[in-house]
Amino acid sequence: MFDSDEITCYHEAGHAFMAVRLGGWVQEVTVDPDNDDRPARTGDLSVQWPPAQLKLSVEREVSVALAGPVAEMIYTGEPFHPATVAEWSADWSAAWQVAEDMLSDHARRMAYLEEVTRLIHRQFSNDRIWSAIAALADELSAHERLEGADVAEIVTTWMR
Repeated sequence: MFDSDEITCYHEAGHAFMAVRLGGWVQEVTVDPDNDDRPARTGDLSVQWPPAQLKLSVEREVSVALAGPVAEMIYTGEPFHPATVAEWSADWSAAWQVAEDMLSDHARRMAYLEEVTRLIHRQFSNDRIWSAIAALADELSAHERLEGADVAEIVTTWMR
């Protein structure tokens, strides 16, 4: 059985890793989010993106949203569909809504999100990438909150 706090660390590490890989600046990632006006959650990621055209923006946001569930899938060894796990509903919903700007047809949007999920799974299965995600998860487990410079340093150290 897996520790739920550890799973959350891998989930958030997946989001953070993908954001950095796609050119975003992670301002903060945490597994101890503040209680604010947003829905209850076990983790949170704040990313600043450089300006981009709509298609690139959609692809980045979809990939970051689905990266957390994929990291969990790999960590637990369970090949779930991101739309079928209640804990991932916010991630799936975010990806679904963002992709709507590009694909209004539901079947085509579903196929697109499933393909992105498969691509992320293949990427994250790479030993070097998985090591970077694991290092982020370990640091999140130890500190509960990482600033952007720490995230960038961990990712770039592993991806050299």
